[in-house]
Amino acid sequence: MVLTYRDVARYTGRPRAARAVGNVLNQNRSTDVPCHRVIRSDGSAGGYVWGNRKKVEILKKEGIKFIGSKIDLCSIIYRLQ
Repeated sequence: MVLTYRDVARYTGRPRAARAVGNVLNQNRSTDVPCHRVIRSDGSAGGYVWGNRKKVEILKKEGIKFIGSKIDLCSIIYRLQ
């Protein structure tokens, strides 16, 4: 499952808190929390504590398709509305 920061904010009941979601995930150091699966609404990967390249590499290994440097949003099966 891949969600946008905005999707996660909506899911938590705080639809305007997308930036706060990013700040919280930026503090995550646990590999048990799959924060690499949270992306920007424009399809770019966004930040990652171990670097953007690593995030893209993990997403590609998980089968997420990219068009250039952005995620093919049509290839994402699950998104919150």
